[in-house]
This record gives sequence, structure tokens and C-alpha cells, in this order.
Amino acid sequence: MITSLLVANRGEIACRVFRTCRELGIRTVAVHSDADENALHARVADASVRLPGAAPADTYLRGDLIVKAAVAAGA
Repeated sequence: MITSLLVANRGEIACRVFRTCRELGIRTVAVHSDADENALHARVADASVRLPGAAPADTYLRGDLIVKAAVAAGA
């Protein structure tokens, strides 16, 4: 059973996944760049992990950072 899920996306899609997870009782984790620290997806998740940097190539597109964030968050 999934108890905690990291969503490696942002914006409306991430928010929809978070809403469904909440209905299913699954804890949610968002990742965010410095530029997206106050973005909706980072605020509505149960937890949020910062990916250092601002450009997508340095943050959201770095699989190694996403996996590290998931492990650190227990997702």
C-alpha cells in the first residue's frame, strides 16, 4: 500500500494528484525550485522538498535530485 507519494510535477497536474491522494489518505510530497517556493503545488502538498536552483534543467529535470528528495521525504 502506498502511504506517501512524491509528485515530480508542478502546477495543475500536481494539485490534481494531491487532491486524489488526500481522498485516499495518502501523504503527499512536492518538489520545488527556488523560483517555485510559494507556488500552489508546493503549498497544498503535505510536505515540500526544495530542489536547489531555479532553472528546470537544474531542478525538475534532474532525476538524481528527485530520487534523493523522495528518499529524504520517505516517499
